[in-house]
Amino acid sequence: MSDDLPAAPQAIVRVAVPVPLAQAFDYAVPAGVPIPARGCRVRVPFGRRDTVGVVVGHAEAAAVAPGRLKPIGEVLDPAPWLTEELLGSLEWASRYYHHPLGEVLEAALPQALRSARTPPTEDEEVWFLEDAGRQARENPGRRRGTRPDRLLDQLAEGAVAAALLDLRLPGWRAAARSLRQRGWVGCRRVPVASAPPRPSPGPPLNTEQAAVVAAVAAEPDRFVPILLHGVTGSGKTEVYLDLIGSCIARGRQALVLVPEIALTPQMLRRFRERLGVTIAVLHSGLGEVERARAWLAAARGDAPVVLGTRSAVFVPLPRPGLLVVDEEHDTSYKQQEGFRYHARDLALVRAKALQVPVVLGSATPSLESLANAEAGRYRHLHLRQRAGSARPPDLHIVDLRRQPLQHGLAEPALAAIRACLDRGEQALVFRNRRGYAPVLQCRDCGWSAQCRRCDRPMTLHRGRSRLICHHCGAEQPVPPGCPACGGLAIVPQGHGTERLEDVLRARFPDVPIVRIDRDTTRSRRARDALLDGLADEAPRILVGTQILAKGHDLARLSLVVLVSIDEGLFSVDFRAGERLGQLIVQVAGRAGRASRPGQVWLQTHHPDHPLLATLRGGGYRALAQALLEERRQAQLPPYGYLALLRAEAEDPALLEQFLSAACRVRPAPEGVRLQGPLSAPMPRRAGAHRGQVIVEADERGPLQGYLTSWLPQVAALPGGRQLRWSIDVDPIDLF
Repeated sequence: MSDDLPAAPQAIVRVAVPVPLAQAFDYAVPAGVPIPARGCRVRVPFGRRDTVGVVVGHAEAAAVAPGRLKPIGEVLDPAPWLTEELLGSLEWASRYYHHPLGEVLEAALPQALRSARTPPTEDEEVWFLEDAGRQARENPGRRRGTRPDRLLDQLAEGAVAAALLDLRLPGWRAAARSLRQRGWVGCRRVPVASAPPRPSPGPPLNTEQAAVVAAVAAEPDRFVPILLHGVTGSGKTEVYLDLIGSCIARGRQALVLVPEIALTPQMLRRFRERLGVTIAVLHSGLGEVERARAWLAAARGDAPVVLGTRSAVFVPLPRPGLLVVDEEHDTSYKQQEGFRYHARDLALVRAKALQVPVVLGSATPSLESLANAEAGRYRHLHLRQRAGSARPPDLHIVDLRRQPLQHGLAEPALAAIRACLDRGEQALVFRNRRGYAPVLQCRDCGWSAQCRRCDRPMTLHRGRSRLICHHCGAEQPVPPGCPACGGLAIVPQGHGTERLEDVLRARFPDVPIVRIDRDTTRSRRARDALLDGLADEAPRILVGTQILAKGHDLARLSLVVLVSIDEGLFSVDFRAGERLGQLIVQVAGRAGRASRPGQVWLQTHHPDHPLLATLRGGGYRALAQALLEERRQAQLPPYGYLALLRAEAEDPALLEQFLSAACRVRPAPEGVRLQGPLSAPMPRRAGAHRGQVIVEADERGPLQGYLTSWLPQVAALPGGRQLRWSIDVDPIDLF
């Protein structure tokens, strides 16, 4: 008989890998290797390659013989970066949105942590003066007062951290790049050692603001969802800052979500000046390493405040105290590709798991949030008055019927702009369509420039002499003549921001005009320079899209002109009325935020439309109540629940066959209904034909139960691997 002892059982871990498969996979832990905890990253073999996965559990027995299990290649984290709370919230999201857990976990990690590379070290960017720069400062002929000159002065006494330069000299980076190319300044990374700036006191809170702060602060260690409904200019950010200051004083962390990259620099400077603490910033405009450093600083607990856009909702919070979702109604919180989560809703899930308050702030709350407040699921707090001496703007509706237009602008609006400039104030001309003109058309034969891949008009960008499809990005040169008849009478139809800029330059040649849209803010350098320039209070005209519709506090802006809102009045999308009302209120809210009275001029061919009458008579509150009643009667969200099966294929017959089979593969139970196959509102995009099936239900539970059983059968359909398809739970767009 052998005296050998039985071999110890081999440790087995379950790993979620970033592949489009629903299950986790078992791996063996080699002898002598510490068993990784849940939430640790590991390098594992998968197929013919190695990949980085996340441990989601431990197994007592493997699905295959122990000797056939592949071993993990490397344990990358001695302790998990994904905390138990965060991992649990992500597992919930995987189930709710019906997306593979491995891809959900990958989306939660910054790009630099999705590989086996060593995480970036904790250091900061520091700028200093080179010898050539010192000599340049001594040149008596140097141009005083310019931004490069002021940057040289900032660095004259010694190296300065980039975070401090952000506060002292907004928009300094463009000057720094230019000076670095000359060899006048240099940059290096050093361990973080400098103390954050001292906090500065803010203005005293008014009675409404103080009441909101007291209500939130009364229950700091319990999940309390709060809808903060404050009119534009009511000082919601001051409320956030006061609450965050109290959170920091208790040794806790605060997570603040904002909808747009464009809002982040302005809010970042304000937070740093007021709070005087390290702030981790997360948005897609940063480099891969910068995002990873911010994420890791938050995960270590070194950053008391995390400020970011949609993906910042995934940051670990070891010392949680408060979550804030600013502009909670904004559609950019919904991810539209891949893992289609909603950051606002995930913030609520995380706040409940962390047992901390979550504040959803907006001047135009989503109907979903208003319904939750109406049902008592959220506390509903109000800021009904603008802060300080500011008053709500006056609304003027310009009837465009039988009205001569100057390239899209009516004479009353142009006169209002002139009067505004004569008072030494600023005007915003808003058009939510970039480019020069949305259509290029031949007057002789009616031909128009269409995208061959989308069957939609291509937008003329005259500054680049290109026709660009705003749906798929396809480009082509502007033809010298009509391709159909050979005529030369091809003319632009309609107006984009580029054309409005040209029109206003011709009408007001003595006034600076600044256009801010996706074209002018495409690069980080251009975006920072333009947005930093918004602080300039000289008389001027701003021309912009929705980038300027929210968040910006422009003291001398007293006039807003909305060029056209008619497209939103007659849309097939049931959310169109809600979005148009939000857009009008948000854009109008840019005017008259300081002591100057504001005016809003709204151009339309339908001045008697019920939506405008309701909005003008009772504001957004009245419009929201009317829209909620319509939704209740139609059993549409938030009184009904939707999921959308989207599919696209180059072969329309294959698309129809797949969607038809999906409708038949499993009968819907009582309370759940399938509509389809349906053509998407945009039937063709980027060369692919598009269709969908709408799944609607009266209750969320039956919808989720049906999706859980239905989707695996859809995935098993013969045509499922020959086209692209996805599921979108709680869609915000039905196309």
